[in-house]
Amino acid sequence: MIGLDIGGTKTRGVRFEDGVPVMDESAGSSNVQNVTRDEAAHNLASLFARIGSGDVSHVYAGSGGIDTEEDAAALAALIEPHVPGAQITVVHDSRLLLAAGHASTGVAVIAGTGSAAWGRNADGGEARAGGWGYLLGDEGSGYWLGREAVRHSLRRMNQGLPVDQLTAALLQSCGMDHPNKLIALFHSPDTGRRFWAQQARSVVEAAAAGHAASQEMLDQAGKDLAALALQVLQQLGIQGPVILGSGLGMNVVPLQEAFRRHLAEAGVTDVRILDQDPVFGVPQLLAEMA
Repeated sequence: MIGLDIGGTKTRGVRFEDGVPVMDESAGSSNVQNVTRDEAAHNLASLFARIGSGDVSHVYAGSGGIDTEEDAAALAALIEPHVPGAQITVVHDSRLLLAAGHASTGVAVIAGTGSAAWGRNADGGEARAGGWGYLLGDEGSGYWLGREAVRHSLRRMNQGLPVDQLTAALLQSCGMDHPNKLIALFHSPDTGRRFWAQQARSVVEAAAAGHAASQEMLDQAGKDLAALALQVLQQLGIQGPVILGSGLGMNVVPLQEAFRRHLAEAGVTDVRILDQDPVFGVPQLLAEMA
């Protein structure tokens, strides 16, 4: 069987034999909300060429932007030519995260290029919060942090304040020499969701160096992600566990601490940080299906 974790930046594929991972490869994103259909197809072809497509019984794919049955069917149609005869299951990528956290019930929170929360209770009820994409939401995500860094820099410029630590780091990362140039760059077709999500590292690094505004951004990100989790917990009538994952969630300690703190203030204490990539939850999901 093959597990696919399709994010806004890359597609990761793991080939399992008897539940054991034997091949692990990555290619560019095949999420059609982030790349064209042709680019998605090309990236999937590149991935399957390296991971192998023969003798596959099941492909289980988790992807952002899977909001309807039509979304799932469209992605399955891109995968099918590479694994003829295999059963293909396509779900929102937050489901992979919960399984990778060794939980069959609870709430999974994605904090990566985008953000979303999804959960399930013991009765089989499901609920979701966020995951609307960067134009409508994605609070607490890499893109959100990158955009907030730009807004911070532009506000200081308008107020006649000097370039500070965060703005200097952002300008260097973007190859710009003045905050005013960030406006055109932000709206340029040459940059997009992935580019600005990558600028979150400027916020993380500035916060680590003591920059107060960057620290506040990370705290707000943790608070917004906690709010997504709380919404799903309340809808499902459960207390946890809450599992935080994806790039930011697994690697940025101040964000993790803020996330835990804001949930604790609401009485939620069973909070876990994912300790393995979501794609490794596929064997558990297939076992549950069986």
